[in-house]
Amino acid sequence: MWEIQGRLGRLVKMLTIKRLLSTVVRACPLLSIKPTRGLVDEKLQIVVRNLRPKQDVTLHSVHQSEDKDFWEAFGHYVSDGNGTVTVAKDASLSGTYVGVEAMGLMWSLRPVPGSRTGLRFRKKDVLSPLVFHISVHDGHVSQGFTQLTPLESLVIERWYMAPGVRRFDIRERGVRGTLFIPPGPGPFPGVLDMWGGGGGLVEYRAALLASHGFASMALEYLTPGELKKLKADVNYFETAYQILQNHDMVRRDRLALCGLSFGGCITLSMIVYSKIIQPQCCVCISGSHIPVIKKSLDETFEDIRKHINKIRIENNQHIWRDITLPVPTDPTLKVDVARVTCPVLLVVGGDDQNLPTLEASEDIQHIMEKAGNHHLLQVLIYPGAGHLIEPPYSPHHRATNFIVQEGKDKILLLWGGQAKPHADAQEDSWEKLLAFLQQHLYHATPQAEL
Repeated sequence: MWEIQGRLGRLVKMLTIKRLLSTVVRACPLLSIKPTRGLVDEKLQIVVRNLRPKQDVTLHSVHQSEDKDFWEAFGHYVSDGNGTVTVAKDASLSGTYVGVEAMGLMWSLRPVPGSRTGLRFRKKDVLSPLVFHISVHDGHVSQGFTQLTPLESLVIERWYMAPGVRRFDIRERGVRGTLFIPPGPGPFPGVLDMWGGGGGLVEYRAALLASHGFASMALEYLTPGELKKLKADVNYFETAYQILQNHDMVRRDRLALCGLSFGGCITLSMIVYSKIIQPQCCVCISGSHIPVIKKSLDETFEDIRKHINKIRIENNQHIWRDITLPVPTDPTLKVDVARVTCPVLLVVGGDDQNLPTLEASEDIQHIMEKAGNHHLLQVLIYPGAGHLIEPPYSPHHRATNFIVQEGKDKILLLWGGQAKPHADAQEDSWEKLLAFLQQHLYHATPQAEL
């Protein structure tokens, strides 16, 4: 009898301990993020477990930029019957993004309330990661996150440079840039990467391209606010191309040009008019065949300034897209794309408010169809996307501060686009851009050298 009672007592004690342990475990939500360290274009797998069934929770992401500004994103979720939230499967009911968005905590980042106006999210030092604090909060919270104690939090790193990518400063023959070499023995196909009229040396896309197997050279050709000191001309770009082409780790018969905005305008001009720049393919993101760059860039900007009266200002935001509208019918005022001889990928935002890239792409297609080289052209048009189509999961900027090249004056420049369609455009175009470069630099039969 006493033995049976003892066994029952031990059993009751064990069940009580199990219930207590279950309660403790249930009271400690578990946040899982994979990878905790990866490239910026890798998708995250975010799962929260051990919540109460049907519990309201907020997932929050915060990042402090190199300029010491804070950016945040958050989504409101309800756990399932098992007390789990799976971000790639469950919908955010509200927040900085809604719906099923695996990467919403990245692409919907915005400056925290009270921040300076016109900020732009941009990585300057690619040798260090973007660091994010991801946290889970009880209830649906929309503000005051710094005053709250999260249920659980993790720190993750997002890199533009994969392990083994090497970075080299280029200061040769008057050319300024940075060369990124992929890991491995090489040599590798090369990409000359050019950003837009904002100027400066922008490295992060070139670093990411190198992380995907392309020796990429980020080229500096404008210095913000120093147009009068500018010496860049056609020879400058040809010299940069030759530096890349002659590098020991670069396949001289497998080269591409990639340009964004004004860099895209330069790209189209160079592949048509230069006898030295003869790439296997080129990518033009939010660029145009207007203006024509045949001499120095200061002369090109001087021509553009003749139409400065077409600039519109609405809500203190400068809109530049009308400067080159209507698209000229005079063929001497635009790049003669009928002479294009290499594959071209055009990436166009349907709500681009900085350049009339949609109208330009239609004109380019018309000219190339008439010339019989339309088979070389691939056009990606993204309705609702703006001008700044960057690598995937980068935050959308509808308008940001911009330093006008003529001086130190800062304006608020309208780029256009809406956050969700712009995010979709960045993700889709990056995947297609990499496939395009793979096809023409890795898989295509190289052209015979003349």
